[in-house]
Amino acid sequence: MTISVLVPTYRRPRELARCLEALKKQLRPADEVIVVVRDSDEETRQFLRDYQHQPLPLKTATVGETGVIAAMNVGLGAAHGEVIALTDDDAAPLPDWLERIEAHFLSDDGIGGVGGSDIIGFLRGASTDVGKLRWWGRISGNHHIGVGEAREVDVLKGVNCAYRAAPLRTRGFDTRMRGEGAQVHWELSLGLSLKREGWKLIYDPSVTVEHFPAQRHDKDQRVFSSAAHFDIVHNETLILLEHFSRPQRVVFLFWAIVTGTGGAPGLLQLLRLTAKRDTKALQKFLASYSGRIAGLRSFLRESKGVGT
Repeated sequence: MTISVLVPTYRRPRELARCLEALKKQLRPADEVIVVVRDSDEETRQFLRDYQHQPLPLKTATVGETGVIAAMNVGLGAAHGEVIALTDDDAAPLPDWLERIEAHFLSDDGIGGVGGSDIIGFLRGASTDVGKLRWWGRISGNHHIGVGEAREVDVLKGVNCAYRAAPLRTRGFDTRMRGEGAQVHWELSLGLSLKREGWKLIYDPSVTVEHFPAQRHDKDQRVFSSAAHFDIVHNETLILLEHFSRPQRVVFLFWAIVTGTGGAPGLLQLLRLTAKRDTKALQKFLASYSGRIAGLRSFLRESKGVGT
């Protein structure tokens, strides 16, 4: 089995250096490491020209579009591995990362994706509820604090995941995802697509990367932005409406607008957040509501004339 590692990067050469040094230390070496760089990112391009990459089998690819989706699709086109592993430039995989990923894929031909935890130093906790989609539309993340045995999930986390190349190449990464940088929920789109085709997704907390969340240089920042939040909710809504049956779609839209979550509040969550004096409560609600409507419209445009 051959493994290609994709690392999309943009204007973070110091973080990228740490990531590449961690990949040098893999007990099971990567067969190729492909760093995808924006054509306008001269700082990173210069770093890579100067970087002493041996013994890392390092390649570079250039993308002319914004957003992680375009970068990953360019990297996928340049990759030759039977497994495509992905991590972020601000992460450092532990030495047994690829070894554990490979062991899962070799253990079961029905496994389409493998992922694990991303240790974030300032966050603490433990959860067994990781990467699951509830029938009414609530999605649990918690990949960074997952504990327990390896098990099947519905979605992996982009900073720490790997997929069989054959089904991944068939569909690529979802270009419908809105956003300029992170394009949140591409993992959900891919995960649910693979599961509909019968592939298993495995979350194993021992498949680990250290994650050092760094500054983003596009619209998709780590602080609240109405425009970025609109894109996030649009993406989630489009994916879930596409995945759910007709009755589930009705339940999901009702739940999302009436209740929702703290991150994407409906009316009841708006009242709760307001009572807690969340100064962003109304902005979150309005961006979430607009994103839901936009996601619904995108879904209806795609399904027009097609039996659903």
